[in-house]
Amino acid sequence: MTSSIQPAPRAFSTAFGLLMVTAAAIDTDRAGAVAIGVAVVALLVGLRYRAAATLSVLSVIAAIVLSVPPPLFAALSGLSAAAYLVIRHAADAGVVTTTRPTVIAMVTFTVIGIGATAVPLHLPWLPLVAPPAVVLIFLLAAWPFLRGQRITPRESGSPRAG
Repeated sequence: MTSSIQPAPRAFSTAFGLLMVTAAAIDTDRAGAVAIGVAVVALLVGLRYRAAATLSVLSVIAAIVLSVPPPLFAALSGLSAAAYLVIRHAADAGVVTTTRPTVIAMVTFTVIGIGATAVPLHLPWLPLVAPPAVVLIFLLAAWPFLRGQRITPRESGSPRAG
């Protein structure tokens, strides 16, 4: 179905976009206000061109970085940004993207982010441990798919495999 038949996805994406911008605009300074202004203009242009929605979200991220709002407002803005992009990019395609797993993932990552900012840990060594930990977590997640997989010369497309 197209957006002209069903205006609800476009209306919901716009509502989430406005919530995203509003949550990021709280306690903003001058540089953050410029980024918020760009986000609002991109949000309005995003009603017609989907690619502008991404620019709007990037501008909100810049505003958050420049003005450092309270963590709950940043989390609300991030959750709204995820919902905005998911719904906006699917509005004209006629696909359903707000499935239960999508919503659960968005809310779960938001709650984890809020929890990470709520616990005041001062661990100076954490930035050194985080990148290898991410690689190890990725390998653990990919291990069932990588186990027992061997590439032979025939499968790799080598010219000597014939």
